[in-house]
Amino acid sequence: EVQLVESGGGLVQTGGSLRLSCAVSGFTFDDYGIAWFRQAPGKEREAVICVSSSDGSTVYADSVKGRFTIPSNNAKNTVYLQMNSLKPEDTAVYYCAVDGGYSGSYYYTGCHYENMDYWGKGTLVTVSS
Repeated sequence: EVQLVESGGGLVQTGGSLRLSCAVSGFTFDDYGIAWFRQAPGKEREAVICVSSSDGSTVYADSVKGRFTIPSNNAKNTVYLQMNSLKPEDTAVYYCAVDGGYSGSYYYTGCHYENMDYWGKGTLVTVSS
């Protein structure tokens, strides 16, 4: 069974940086999509960054472009989310998710939480003003 465990959340000041980690186990898919979502209080869960293994397509929420990345030097079975220039509006619970068997391109299909098969429990990021 696929398990995802996020860590690295915490309190940071505006303009600061955090790196979140997602430890993945039980993974057997040849093709997959892996993503970071977030959900702020009173708001819907939104995709932050989504990556397709089949073509490497990576899509970003407009609100995080130029600030958030998934580093290429991920440790084995770990996916990171590097967050720079943090803003108070980035405050949310951040979730790692996997779309098992996904072989498409997020450039064309978009990235939607209802398509994700596996979720972590989330890690809270709070950005103080």
